[in-house]
Amino acid sequence: MTLDHSALMVAAMAEGEKARLHAPPNPWVGALVARDGVVVGAGHTQVPGESHAEVDALRHAGERARGATMVVTLEPCCHVGRTGPCVDAIIDAGIERVVVGTLDPDPRVAGGGVAALRDAGLAVDVGVELEAVRAQLAPYLWHRVTGRPYVVLKIAATLDGMVAMGDGSSQWITGEAARRDAHVVRAQSQAVLVGAQTVRADDPQLTARLDGVTLEPLRVVLGHAPAGARVHPCWERSGDLGAVLNELGAHDILQVLVEGGATVASEFLDAGLVNHVVWYVAPAWAGSASGRGALAGLSTPSMDALRRARFSDVRRLEEDVRMDLEV
Repeated sequence: MTLDHSALMVAAMAEGEKARLHAPPNPWVGALVARDGVVVGAGHTQVPGESHAEVDALRHAGERARGATMVVTLEPCCHVGRTGPCVDAIIDAGIERVVVGTLDPDPRVAGGGVAALRDAGLAVDVGVELEAVRAQLAPYLWHRVTGRPYVVLKIAATLDGMVAMGDGSSQWITGEAARRDAHVVRAQSQAVLVGAQTVRADDPQLTARLDGVTLEPLRVVLGHAPAGARVHPCWERSGDLGAVLNELGAHDILQVLVEGGATVASEFLDAGLVNHVVWYVAPAWAGSASGRGALAGLSTPSMDALRRARFSDVRRLEEDVRMDLEV
């Protein structure tokens, strides 16, 4: 089957998605080696310290890489880190053309990988499926540009925006499918952050449980968690939210999931620190007379001050709906 560069990049993105959970703090990159549009090798980023996507794809292609085209979602690295420069491996393998989704803003790369390939005589195309690739790698790109983690705010609420009932109970507003999906979002995050009130009310574990495997992101509590809380061991932080994000970024946290409660969610939104919202909606009503609103701490004095976002995805999860918004 013959494929054009755009279709090959989409396939490389699917390959990169296989690395989403294990690659951080490295980016989850996908790479393909193709001859006449036919894929002869595919690879993705391995765990830190092992092969990058390009080397993995070249290994699978073997001698068929000579004279072929490589399609890779992120600009190949040109520096020595835990592994050697991917540009050297590409050149040594005899690749003739490299198709890149997006440049790497990491100061150690930042166009240097493309320049090294071109200096070696390879043809290089940049920006194929640029918007889709940048969306897939958004947490990594954001971290490399700002030094802070990409902030995902997760909310599970009724149709009228309530996250807890009059007696304070909140388990469970959404069904099993939505809750399973929320664990995937946790697994994609290297840190999960909640307020101390949420710890006292719900005693969450804040682990990601997927198919019998439990992953443990860094757990961050704003305030102090009770001594016997299941969230321990955790970071306990207070003060400026930006400073908290700076500290997380310095510890190679690419994405932090803010899970609540309503006051913490409101504070992050009010400070303009949220990049992405995952909002689960259950087909139920609670009423605002006694229920707890998802953003109870947020105040909007006028239409001019209304905060807006852009829907990036809406999909059904059995009886519930997941809405993704870019802020």
